[in-house]
Amino acid sequence: MKRIPIIAAAALMLASCGGNKAKEMHENPFLSEYTTPYEIPPFDQIEYDDYLPALEAGIEQKNAEIAAIIANPAEATFENTIMPLENSGEILDKVCAVFFALDESNSSPEMVEISEKFYPTYSQFSDEMMMNDSLFARIKTVYDNREAAGLAPDQLRAVEEYYKQFVRNGALLTPEQKEQLKAVNTELTELYLTFNKNLLNATNAFTIVVENEDELAGLPASSIAQAADEAKERGMEGKWVFTLHAPSRLPLLQYADNRDLRKKMYEGYTSLASDGEYNNLPVINKILQARAKKAALLGYDNFGEYMTANVMAKNVKNAEDLLMQIWTPAVAKVKEEVAEMQAVADAEGNNFKIAPYDYYYYAEKVRQQKYDLDESKVREYFALDSVRNGIFTMAERLYGVKFTEMPDAPKYYDEVTVYDVTDATTGEHIAVFMTDYFPRASKRQGAWMSEFKGSWQNADSTSSRPIIFNIGNFSRPTADAPALLTLDEVETMFHEFGHGLHGMLTRARLKSQAGTNVDRDFVELPSQIHEHWAMEPELLRTYAKHYKTGEVIPDELIEKLEASATHNQGFATAELAGAALLDLQYGKLNPEGDTDVAAFEANVAQQLGMPAELTFRYRSPYFKHIFGSDGYASGYYTYLWAEVLDTDGFELFKEKGVFDPETARKFKENVLEKGGSEDPMELYVKFRGHEPSVDALLRNRGLKPAGKVNLSSKSGK
Repeated sequence: MKRIPIIAAAALMLASCGGNKAKEMHENPFLSEYTTPYEIPPFDQIEYDDYLPALEAGIEQKNAEIAAIIANPAEATFENTIMPLENSGEILDKVCAVFFALDESNSSPEMVEISEKFYPTYSQFSDEMMMNDSLFARIKTVYDNREAAGLAPDQLRAVEEYYKQFVRNGALLTPEQKEQLKAVNTELTELYLTFNKNLLNATNAFTIVVENEDELAGLPASSIAQAADEAKERGMEGKWVFTLHAPSRLPLLQYADNRDLRKKMYEGYTSLASDGEYNNLPVINKILQARAKKAALLGYDNFGEYMTANVMAKNVKNAEDLLMQIWTPAVAKVKEEVAEMQAVADAEGNNFKIAPYDYYYYAEKVRQQKYDLDESKVREYFALDSVRNGIFTMAERLYGVKFTEMPDAPKYYDEVTVYDVTDATTGEHIAVFMTDYFPRASKRQGAWMSEFKGSWQNADSTSSRPIIFNIGNFSRPTADAPALLTLDEVETMFHEFGHGLHGMLTRARLKSQAGTNVDRDFVELPSQIHEHWAMEPELLRTYAKHYKTGEVIPDELIEKLEASATHNQGFATAELAGAALLDLQYGKLNPEGDTDVAAFEANVAQQLGMPAELTFRYRSPYFKHIFGSDGYASGYYTYLWAEVLDTDGFELFKEKGVFDPETARKFKENVLEKGGSEDPMELYVKFRGHEPSVDALLRNRGLKPAGKVNLSSKSGK
């Protein structure tokens, strides 16, 4: 249905803004139907001046739709209240999807300026909607009558989720409390903006410039070439520039023989955004204080309890209990790893103890000695295009989907690749998939998945299909070689593609339940389980090919990869679990004044018995997961929570065959297609046949088994 009055009003508003004749003739693409293939946003038509007017038009449209719901004289039902709310906000969805995505992946000074108005405006609108007494009254009526309404299971769950979300966002507060919560939410929105801006600027500001080639001893040729390219781009040809982006930082820490160079990189990273112009420490303090106020207003003991109450864990203690069963064996493994590394360092005649900036370097030396495995040589079999072929082969063999490049499709950056995803048998269109894999100054660090368009079932039972994208910061090609990925980058590519499959294959009827709209501690199951296929011999032999010769990865090398699969897992597990435990301790705080962040971190590390040779995976000033938004706050544990599920689930694939059609069907139908339409633990059990324990995770990581954690007790069943 076209909403002409709203769109016309928005167009008039745009025209009144003034400007030259060409500007006046420009039509805001967010305010009309996209005519592009599969409704891909027409990126080439979108201008900076389109975002804020479209946001205002979207808010106006949604407010009108909400007013119509409230004005309905009939008693509130699922069909006249929940469904219209589900289907509302077309313009708002379109502009937010594009702006949120590009602000993270293709930012600019203009986007930063727009964001300072966009996010607070959107946050204020969201607060007004969630605290709308008349709208909530109708939702509450549907909620109170839900058992007698004859609703389908997904509809019943939707009603309960809508009611819960409105309550969690202040619907039951007094008018005075609502105003206080709105103020806190606005403050948090602005603080997250500041934190993220500081982090991006601090990351881009740090460089290590090397002028003497002798200092690069030990580094792979690809890393040296990449550093030379970076220097050339910065007008320093003949030198080598290293940055804090992972493809530059990690190889230096892993291979550079120059200990001082490793130390400089490590200290640059671990002090990121900790002082000076881009200091995030004051921002963190304000965030912690604002979150404590928010939790108190909503009736929770602390922010951690507020965040965990809404997911599978149900409370902080349950999350901590799981983490400690992983932390203890991980630390024991770290001690073994450090002893092995120290022995290598001593044998080289070095008179020092292993320090945190030595860990990657000596872990790699131990790997080479124990398994005769040099990752810099292994990378030659993992060109990015080959790995992409691997993930597409996996998807076709497991789920019967095919990826065909759309070279003429709209894209927001020239390095983006767009695919038409279809049923391999029938040719039916399933989704659009986009990839954006290389680092740049306008893109934040890390890797993630999101969508430009969601999925839902229309009234005529047809399905509106999604537009999904994956973002990465992987090693770039050089003048002499294609992008050659590290093993960690290969797993990350499979991981984000797993999220992508969750979004692409969804068949949930309701937009609010489709794809990754699931409990935070369930959302990592599809991503993490697909990591396992990356190193499976049956798949490796189809995609891991030497970038020069085309030779398939030899069985001897596959055997070495399998033998070394749990190498350095003490370190990897402890730094991850440590960060998750640090996050939960922040969630317990109710600070009245400033917190000494460095001292707080040190105290948590001491209480945990953190080995001196490592630190938290993310130090607080660059812990974007928990301070860049509410997304993973008091929820970073979810990676390990979901790993309990994914390792247990993958054991079924190993038992039946990693490409067993029946097992793949059960996972697709019960997890990937269902989204958030059913209780996550019930979905898992339908796929797996039983509830999981932590033992599978420990086995997969090569750690000593611990006692079982019964996750079903935390699923709210």
